[in-house]
Amino acid sequence: MSKRRIKKIAIIGSGIMGSGIACHFANIGVDVLLLDIIPRELNDKEKAKGLTLEDKVVRNRLVNDALTASIKSKPAPLYHPSFANRITTGNLEDDIAKVKDVDWIMEVVVERLNIKQQVFEKLEQYRTPGTLITSNTSGIPIKFMSEGRSEDFQKHFCGTHFFNPARYLKLFEIIPGPKTDASVLEFLNEYGEKFLGKTSVVAKDTPAFIGNRIGIFSIMSLFHTVKDLDLTIEEVDKLSGPVIGRPKSATFRTVDVVGLDTLVHVANGIKENCPKDERNELFVLPDFINTMMENKWLGSKTGQGFYKKSVSAEGKKEILSLDLNTLEYRSAQKAKFATLELTKTVDKVVDRFKILVKGKDKAGEFYRKSFAALFAYVSNRIPEITDDLYKIDDAMKAGFGWEHGPFQIWDAIGVENGIEMMKAEGLEPNAWVNEMLASGSTSFYTVKDGATYAYDIPKKSQEKIPGQDSFIILDNIRKSNEVFKNSGVVVEDLGDGILNVEFQSKMNTIGGDVLAGLNKAIDLAEKDFAGLVVGNQAANFSVGANIGMIFMMAAEQEYDELNMAIKYFQDTMMRMRYSTIPTVSAPHGMALGGGCELSMHADKVVAAAETYIGLVEFGVGVIPGGGGSKEMALRAQDTFRKGDVELNVLQEYFLTIGMAKVATSAYEAFDLGILQKGKDIVVVNKDRQIATAKAHAKLMADAGYTQPVKRTDVKVLGKQALGMFLVGTDAMEASHYISEHDHKIANKLAYVMAGGDLSEPTLVSEQYLLDLEREAFLSLCTERKTLERIQHMLKTGKPLRN
Repeated sequence: MSKRRIKKIAIIGSGIMGSGIACHFANIGVDVLLLDIIPRELNDKEKAKGLTLEDKVVRNRLVNDALTASIKSKPAPLYHPSFANRITTGNLEDDIAKVKDVDWIMEVVVERLNIKQQVFEKLEQYRTPGTLITSNTSGIPIKFMSEGRSEDFQKHFCGTHFFNPARYLKLFEIIPGPKTDASVLEFLNEYGEKFLGKTSVVAKDTPAFIGNRIGIFSIMSLFHTVKDLDLTIEEVDKLSGPVIGRPKSATFRTVDVVGLDTLVHVANGIKENCPKDERNELFVLPDFINTMMENKWLGSKTGQGFYKKSVSAEGKKEILSLDLNTLEYRSAQKAKFATLELTKTVDKVVDRFKILVKGKDKAGEFYRKSFAALFAYVSNRIPEITDDLYKIDDAMKAGFGWEHGPFQIWDAIGVENGIEMMKAEGLEPNAWVNEMLASGSTSFYTVKDGATYAYDIPKKSQEKIPGQDSFIILDNIRKSNEVFKNSGVVVEDLGDGILNVEFQSKMNTIGGDVLAGLNKAIDLAEKDFAGLVVGNQAANFSVGANIGMIFMMAAEQEYDELNMAIKYFQDTMMRMRYSTIPTVSAPHGMALGGGCELSMHADKVVAAAETYIGLVEFGVGVIPGGGGSKEMALRAQDTFRKGDVELNVLQEYFLTIGMAKVATSAYEAFDLGILQKGKDIVVVNKDRQIATAKAHAKLMADAGYTQPVKRTDVKVLGKQALGMFLVGTDAMEASHYISEHDHKIANKLAYVMAGGDLSEPTLVSEQYLLDLEREAFLSLCTERKTLERIQHMLKTGKPLRN
């Protein structure tokens, strides 16, 4: 790693992208100077206040308004609202000289070459030699931007293309100019991965680079296919969404969100600037797109696009869909295909592709046509846009949210099968694909010794993909390093004496087999290893306990069995805390209910920044029963400080459960008391999470980990707290803020967190609170309303309030 450090960055341009990028640098602790132009005229509010164009509040109005709008937008661009304090705003006239003090200048102004060149000319007057300077262009050739600039400028200049929204989309394209120093590219590549949490991809300076070149081709190809096969937009979105590992917004909803004008701009750019592209004709806009552009049906920004929100005369809200034949809006139509039904029991997306392309209906034809076109296209883009096939896959996964890149999908279908699909469509792969098969390589990727190898075209052999040494890829080691397996978990040896227990249940729910697997993993670690990590690399860490199992036991009134099951859950959580080896939880994505409880009982949490964690049991009519209610009472008392009003502190923790609060980032989880400052940590790059968790488990073991002493000193407030809670819940029901059943749940939680109806504050054990918690949980499971809520959750996946 270079000795270069980024302590401060200047972002030039505060539009949606500029503000979003500024927020993400603030997320990782970098000081940001955000600059934009000054207004040319006063607005009505400024006139009414008697302000002039010389007033600072006016001169910084554009940048401040843009940043404020960005911070208020959803999804939030900041991990925590307080991180906005790391951003200083200004304008390009009064504050441009401040760029001399920054380590990196990034231009994010309008996509016009002449404007960018003017900005760079002005910046060079103040830039300190050696300072990084980059452009967040989405397609303007990098070679044109730095023309006329000094040698030092050109040496430290390149493109750094973020995707919107900058916090959430992982692709970070780095595009060298003709004179960019190799050390600059090396630094940015590592900085993107390690600090920004991105997938860094060095691309060639070609139109739309890698992500947009392939992504826009894929969308334009579907635009033509939808007409050829006479598919509706709902059918295309059904076929091109989660079933093939793509985002829920699929194709047409994604275009609505991004903006049709943005798509058209990039497509036109590729059409004009890539005349030798063998599929150039696909970038010609279909008639229905031209009509939509004329009508300003651009998507969310104009209130209608392929979809449109509608409210009937009776006030009923409805999402209408555009009929591509009549170009009129109509009620949405449900999309259903026999081929998709065949994949319903296939959990892993990668295992669905072979089934989908064999479909006998219109869906099968759609997949054969679209995949054949995609495979042929990506094979022909090498070496034009990149020399390495894995970079195309990385770009599509990180920039467009695909679970699998084109070459990975092709591998899943079979390379030769993919070629046959192309021939049926009158297409051919690039010659290097047939040369690969002739060389003895039958797939684009292989796994060896826990590392991923990709076919290297010039070398005609499988070569290890660089940059993997800081990652642990569980898919690559699962079989070779397996120590134990049941239907709920796989326990893998991560090396250096550390085990990992990986959930394998649906949505990583925690049921009997998972708990048995956790206990087995702890047994194994205590006997022959030094530490244990609980982590996985699925979409979500865990959505909580298996409520289907709870429902069946409660419905059958098998309360003894349910009591034993809940106690088993509690005992397992306590083993996480009181085992003889250090335990580290690595939550990411959704870590709800039982997934949250497990993390709260680990010795340390190494959370991904994008962790949405909380105790959500109220939504299904119960309280946290796996130690969560006990733990919040314990953490409340540990927070009591001299001079604190203890009841107020306890109430905050009570409301975290009672309002089913979920942190929208790991940093927010500290505010809720779910993560603990000074103990738990956050990693921005999820790909590094398991390796980081392993390192901390090893560090604790090497430092001489000692089994903790069980707590018997938990201060509970008894009737003093219980009375306050009961008065509050009575008032909330009386004012119709909560239902009768919510009132009952809240009172049960109050009893647990108060430590029962003890006459005075008392020191109790964790087990005392666990017993209260379990008793309250079981009593709620006898309620009809609770069973209704659980049943509703099982059917719809959404909580029911009644």
